[in-house]
Amino acid sequence: MSSAENMSSAEKWTSEHLLSSVDRAIHLEQRRAQLLPIVDDLRRLAREMDAEVKEMESIEGDLPGQAKLRAWHVAKPLFKAADDAEKAIGDLIAFNARFQKAYEELPQKREEKRRRKALAKSGQPQAIEQGPAGAAPVKAGDEFGDVFDGLRRGA
Repeated sequence: MSSAENMSSAEKWTSEHLLSSVDRAIHLEQRRAQLLPIVDDLRRLAREMDAEVKEMESIEGDLPGQAKLRAWHVAKPLFKAADDAEKAIGDLIAFNARFQKAYEELPQKREEKRRRKALAKSGQPQAIEQGPAGAAPVKAGDEFGDVFDGLRRGA
């Protein structure tokens, strides 16, 4: 059972909880479930408020167009609040992806690179031909095949 599942409602998330990919996924889903209704509510409220202030009559002494400008100026922070809350969800997704890439995948990539380098030093040709993990083997003379094919045909 993960630490996130063992957390009581009184406990808060800590950095130790976010070290596990399972716990990060749970955290992300919890925050998404919390923030999406807030985003929806703020957008609804912003649209309603925008409509209300646009319908208000001009105040005595207003210049032409000043009432509409005032309405836009007043409603703009509500729209920005909704955008910012939605951006927070994107930022949490970005954090998860960056953590995974930098701390979970990087050590594996480096180990694979060390293994290929050791094989290359020992003189085994498959290490060089293998290339990065998951890449197709490169045959001698094929490195530039696609790029220079047109030149060989006289194109």
